[in-house]
This record gives sequence, C-alpha cells and structure tokens, in this order.
Amino acid sequence: MTAPAEKPHDRTPVMNFIDNRLDRQAIRRGNADWIKSRLSSSDTEVVLSTANRLVLPAGNPSQVGLPLGRAVELGADLEEMIFLGQDSGGNRPLFAATTPQTDEDLETLDDVRVIDLRTLALEADYSREDLSALAQARALIHWHRTHQFCSRCGHKTALAEAGYRRDCPSCDGQHFPRTDPCVIMLITDSDRALLGRPPRLAEGMFTTLAGFMEPGETIEQAVRRETFEEAGIQVGDVRMISNQPWPFPANLMLGCHGEALSSEISIGDDELEACRWCDRAEVRQMVDGTHPQGHRIPPAISIAYELITGWLDKAE
Repeated sequence: MTAPAEKPHDRTPVMNFIDNRLDRQAIRRGNADWIKSRLSSSDTEVVLSTANRLVLPAGNPSQVGLPLGRAVELGADLEEMIFLGQDSGGNRPLFAATTPQTDEDLETLDDVRVIDLRTLALEADYSREDLSALAQARALIHWHRTHQFCSRCGHKTALAEAGYRRDCPSCDGQHFPRTDPCVIMLITDSDRALLGRPPRLAEGMFTTLAGFMEPGETIEQAVRRETFEEAGIQVGDVRMISNQPWPFPANLMLGCHGEALSSEISIGDDELEACRWCDRAEVRQMVDGTHPQGHRIPPAISIAYELITGWLDKAE
C-alpha cells in the first residue's frame, strides 16, 4: 500500500530555540557536591555572556562554551555558575556565567567571538540543539544579572539550586527565574491575514500581532484583547498552534490562530505604525521575496514565520 501523501501543513517547524536536548537534572542540581563534580569534569563547558552578548569560542560552531579555566580568566564567578544541563549520557556538562568585561574589551581577543543570540540564529552555523541551549543560557543569565537584590527587603541575594533560584539571607525570601508569556497571533478573515508593522521592525517588514498576557486572563482572552487594542478587530474563535521560547529577554511565545469577527482596522495605540489585511497572493509574495513594494515577513527563526507560512501552506 502506498503511504498517504504528506499534507503541506504537516511539516517540521523551522523556528529556532525549540530543540533543547539538555538533561537539566532537576532532582540532582540542588546537591552542591554533585554540581562541584560536574564543574570539575574534563569536558565541562561554560557559556559566557556580557550584559547583551554571548562570548563563544572563536571559529568552532561545534563548541558553544569555553573551558572552565578560560571562563574564570575572563571574569566568570564560580559562585554564580548556572547549571544548564548535560547530554543524555551524563557527558559535556554545560554551565552559564556572566562576565563584567565589556564587549569592546573582549572583541580584542583572538580566542573568543562576541555576538548576540539573534544574529547567531540568523547565521545558522550552530546546530538547532545548541542554539536552544544558548537560548536557555541567555534567558537565565539575564535574570540573574537583573535580580541581584531581594524584592522583599532589598538585601543582596545568593545563587541557589545551581541557578534556578536566588535566596535572600536576610528575610529568607526565595526568588525563581521568570518566563513572561506572550500571545502571538495570526488573525484571518476568510482568505486574508492581518499583518502589522511595529516601528521597531526593519523597513518593509510586516508580521503577526503580539502582546504580553496579563494576570487573570486565558490565552484566548489575551489574543482577543491584544488584537482589539492594537488593530480594533474583534476576534472570535482562537486556537493555539505552537509555542516558542524567545530569549529576548525571557519570553514564551504562544502562537495562535484567530478568526476575525470584524474587518475595519483602527490602530488604537502607538504599538503599530501600519496594519492591513493581506490576501494569500500578497502574503506569498512577501514570503517569496517578490512583493512589488519589497514587503516581507520575519525570518524563519521566529514563530511569526511559522504561523504565516503554515496558514499559506494549509490552503495550497
């Protein structure tokens, strides 16, 4: 019997940061002696980061971290080492740490490369698994850099649970890394898709609408609220399609498809500088790079690309 043909929309997602294969050892990482043994392993690597950029070994995309000794030489604090995980066989322990050195100082060194994660993903030199681990590192490093003091009493906190908690020695407060959920939605009206242009995007780029979830609302409610706030469009049925960690700095993008109940666009705040309905033919031009005005959609590393092309492919 011949296997049924694959449906166009049954395809592997191409977006980045979703293939993290690290074994995080959540049960054992609170054991200080076990973490010390992982740090002393001969194949341990440390993902180093400045305030905004990663510090990676130069010229070696098969290695995402520096040797422990080199990381310490560049300013990594052994007391602030974050355990990311290891492979399924217990090898290649991977840690993350921050350095006080500036991007400019580090760029003078021959053995490291200083680069932001978004650019690294666009270059596609690293494996999807390693890019996902780097996303985990970047999000955790950002949280530790910005949560050095207790939000209850203001005292300096200390790293605990190998980086998955910070403890306050003054009031016994415990603080955990945060992930901020965001809805990102392709809103459609029959054969048209609603695409907008925030001012921060590159000239000519149009994308799906998106926004942060607020306390006390469901994903569906957030999609409807954000779409109405940004574009004045009422939304009915909402379905979640996929999700993506987005470490800029620490979001979880909840990808949805929503069906419009109205069609008249009214940009209600300053989040969008343009918003319009685009039919399938025009969206296909944006994807293929043949749009007469040079309009395009975000690159394949993002969930916005997945939502838009998934909608196109499903009907073709």
